[in-house]
Amino acid sequence: MPESMTPEAAGADPAEVLRRVFGHPGFRGLQAEVVRHVVAGGSGLVLMPTGGGKSLCYQVPALCRPGLAVVVSPLIALMEDQVAALRQQGVAAAALHSELPEEAGREVRRDLARGALKLLYVSPERLTLEATLARLEERPLALFAVDEAHCVSQWGHHFRPEYRGLAVLAERFPGVPRLALTATADPRTVEDIRAQLGLRDAPVFRGSFDRPNILIAAAPREQERAQLRAFIRRAADGSGAGIVYCATRARTEQTAQWLRAEGHDALAFHAGMDAAAKREAHRRFARGDAVVMAATVAFGMGIDRPDVRWVAHLDLPRSPESWYQEIGRAGRDGLPARALLLYGAGDIALARHRIAESPAPEEQKRIERQRLEAMVAIAEAATCRRRILLRCFGEEPGPEAPDPERCGRCDVCLNPPRLWDGTVAAQKLLSAVLRTGRRFGLGHVVDVLRGRHTDKVIQHGHDRLPTFGVGTELPDAGWRSVARQLVARGALDVAVEGHGELVPTEAARPILRGEAPVMLREDTLAAAPGRKAAKAATPGMAGDALFEALRAWRRQEAAAQGVPAYVIFQNDTLAEIAARRPRGLGELAQLPGIGRSKLDRYGEAVLRVVAAGGG
Repeated sequence: MPESMTPEAAGADPAEVLRRVFGHPGFRGLQAEVVRHVVAGGSGLVLMPTGGGKSLCYQVPALCRPGLAVVVSPLIALMEDQVAALRQQGVAAAALHSELPEEAGREVRRDLARGALKLLYVSPERLTLEATLARLEERPLALFAVDEAHCVSQWGHHFRPEYRGLAVLAERFPGVPRLALTATADPRTVEDIRAQLGLRDAPVFRGSFDRPNILIAAAPREQERAQLRAFIRRAADGSGAGIVYCATRARTEQTAQWLRAEGHDALAFHAGMDAAAKREAHRRFARGDAVVMAATVAFGMGIDRPDVRWVAHLDLPRSPESWYQEIGRAGRDGLPARALLLYGAGDIALARHRIAESPAPEEQKRIERQRLEAMVAIAEAATCRRRILLRCFGEEPGPEAPDPERCGRCDVCLNPPRLWDGTVAAQKLLSAVLRTGRRFGLGHVVDVLRGRHTDKVIQHGHDRLPTFGVGTELPDAGWRSVARQLVARGALDVAVEGHGELVPTEAARPILRGEAPVMLREDTLAAAPGRKAAKAATPGMAGDALFEALRAWRRQEAAAQGVPAYVIFQNDTLAEIAARRPRGLGELAQLPGIGRSKLDRYGEAVLRVVAAGGG
């Protein structure tokens, strides 16, 4: 093993390791507190948002404590990216997983046996094998880190039963620090993680879940392609990298197809694809190509790319936790990013029906209903979306917030919607549904309200109903908005197992009787959410000749090594280089993100690019 890959000496100062190995001048937020605790031998649970620097909370202690650090990771792609990034920093890291070639696996086991590794990434399934546990018992261990720890909990949105087996770590290795880390856990999930991993007496380090660099927006799905087209045009920078989440495999294929027709380098990604195609799609995205991924949530936790500029959802996510994690894949570099959610009444009704028909225990179904209704509340919000989202994680605005109810970084705050008294409109629509026999979808009900003599209206005699033609004051889109908001309120249901028939619920009775006023949001087609907002600042220094020259050099270097571009240098580091234009290795070493190993590897090449000036 090259000398640069040898483990750090035990007892090293954490701040010095952070500067020398990772090139960062200081810790951020809770990092210093967590690192001190773990270096001293303590266990705990870390709640920190995506992009908040969770990995340093175990990587730095791993280099400061004697022995091997074992990191539990759920996905092979995530392990490989982490290992590649650490090796770029000169750290002896490796991964053991099922797709590792036989000879490579033997080499990792040899390095493990002779103590040449400092960090070992493994899946929960492999770690809990008796052979693996026995092998680890023979080695001095620095710590265990359980990444994506919400997978441990049955209440988590990505529960994986194999994570339950990690309870063995507390039993077999009681003296080894255990650090669980996640970006998405509500209070119930937090307590379950602590119980499952034997961390009830260990501290919980809570960072803010707020990601103010992501401008979030939601809109009714009216003209999906036009809405998505306008959003991408507004959100994408020179890289063009983004993710479109779809509910079904077929939808990902269709979306990728029309995006390609629009001129985007778009790829589909879903669990039904063969393994080779999925690996190639992930590889292209990870290496920094300007691609758009149209994906199901199968394209998930393995994403470690920091410069994703936007994420769009074409269907309602099942919970705020899912949505938060998925939009959190944008803007991991801390630079401006955008997220858009498009949804319809059918999404809400279908999700409710799926929960009702699920074979899950009643308690689990109750919790899933709560999460869904919280997601609906975010989508239909007439007040700050970000505040509603944060409250799902038990977080309230701090005393330093200039306005506790207005974040200034969501579409509602930037362009507050107007409310109107929709009681009469709601009564008209509910009455029309009842008088047509609860056997028709929204299109037919709107035809009756608008007084249209369609063949179906005449065939069923609905032109003779008292409700025929009483709704001319609203356009079709207005009635769709009323119906969707009544579905969100639970006053109207959609027969998803049939043909989309509208069905009033018990909650419609007080509305029809005039006992419950209905205030509705005035919808506007959100083709460009946040119309009062200034265009987001361009990330990095896109368009700057030197910055672009550095990106081109990085692209070539990453391709030559077969690693993602961001593990060479992240965009913010390249932007600093372009802005500061260092003239020697000493000046270059002072910039963030340039540790000793990267300075040795790339310093001279970077200085040559700077000297050429990008011209």
